[in-house]
Amino acid sequence: MILPQEIIRLKRDGKALDNNAIESFVSGLVDGSFSDSQVGAMAMAIFQQGMSVDERVALTKNMMHSGDVLTWQGFDGPIVDKHSTGGVGDKVSFMLAAIVAACGGFVPMISGRGLGHTGGTADKLESIAGFNVQPSITEFKRIVKDVGVAIISQTDNLAPADKRLYSIRDVTATVESIPLITASILSKKLAAGLDALVMDVKVGNGAMMNNLTDAKALAESIVSVANGAGVKTQAIITDMNQVLGTSAGNAIEMYETAKYLTGKQREPRLHQVVKALASAMLINTGLAADAAQADEKIERALTSGSAAEVFERMIAELGGPSNFVEKPWDSMEKANVIVEVKATQHGYLAQMDTRAIGMSVVGLGGGRTAPTQSVDHTVGFDRILPLGVKVNRGEVLARVHAKDEDSAKLAIAQFNQAITYSDERPELSPIIY
Repeated sequence: MILPQEIIRLKRDGKALDNNAIESFVSGLVDGSFSDSQVGAMAMAIFQQGMSVDERVALTKNMMHSGDVLTWQGFDGPIVDKHSTGGVGDKVSFMLAAIVAACGGFVPMISGRGLGHTGGTADKLESIAGFNVQPSITEFKRIVKDVGVAIISQTDNLAPADKRLYSIRDVTATVESIPLITASILSKKLAAGLDALVMDVKVGNGAMMNNLTDAKALAESIVSVANGAGVKTQAIITDMNQVLGTSAGNAIEMYETAKYLTGKQREPRLHQVVKALASAMLINTGLAADAAQADEKIERALTSGSAAEVFERMIAELGGPSNFVEKPWDSMEKANVIVEVKATQHGYLAQMDTRAIGMSVVGLGGGRTAPTQSVDHTVGFDRILPLGVKVNRGEVLARVHAKDEDSAKLAIAQFNQAITYSDERPELSPIIY
């Protein structure tokens, strides 16, 4: 056992840590032999000095083995998952997991809660009456086997070292460290016992990484560490300079998911991201030989209704209704007040402060400013127009869903402040970088 202060000193001085030192640190996170102040000092030392790929692999593997590691004997297909670094209106997981499961993959998705300006997958699912995001591991595995997919929230026994380290990083200004982000994401994902992983690394003003250089560095770190830990991994960098899809908020994003799966509405940017990630998941697991075959399978899963059916079965198995995709509002509550947001001038929609819109959803009650806060599932924005559209003053840009008139008024003002107009048609960011 190496003393905590010695491990901190080594990293503070820019030395590489061997597996023994990293193992001692991770054990200390779980058994408490590293105090909160020592964990904070260690996180800051890593933040300042960085870590080599070997150190990142060792940190990830030790954190992954700090709790349960799931195994999937007896499954007749690949175990595959996707993880997004988070954004506003990012409901990709729902469509994607259903499509891949409909194509023969098994998707055990352990998802996060919303914190900061980004919405949480688990919070969105809890908009549905009766839905249980925390089944037992036995039940989780049974549903994955029977349906092909289950989306749940993180359990206490998966990567517990990460849970403690993350809570301390959050209050010590060490969240944006690429080695620590890498180990945090991958320790949880790899503890799920995956054969393959596809990462959606978001870039833009609504993402954790707001420039391409940082997004590439994070993508390369995740890919090299995950492959180094034995899981076939690919990262795709996608745009988060505007809300993804037409909605942001818990229940309204679930409604958009239902419309997407039934083919009633597939916003083009959202559809492109879903298809790119699904294609990568199918190719990396051998469920498709190439992009053309992957596209064909994705199209069939959507047009035949098999992806919608898979999603509906998963909702029912986890305690929700059996007809969610057909009648989403039968099991979700609507906001008290729904008001239009109108354009304040003529012109093209040139830019969107996506983070500000995410924070406006939080302000409405749709997210958390502290981990223990409860969430109002009914609030948010929908019918959001994409950038590049030409509008006249007074035309509808979006609708706000709020609990009362006052918070609706404030949200309208915030949404309007987040939009920039131009006289010329703007150059738009690519959707897939």
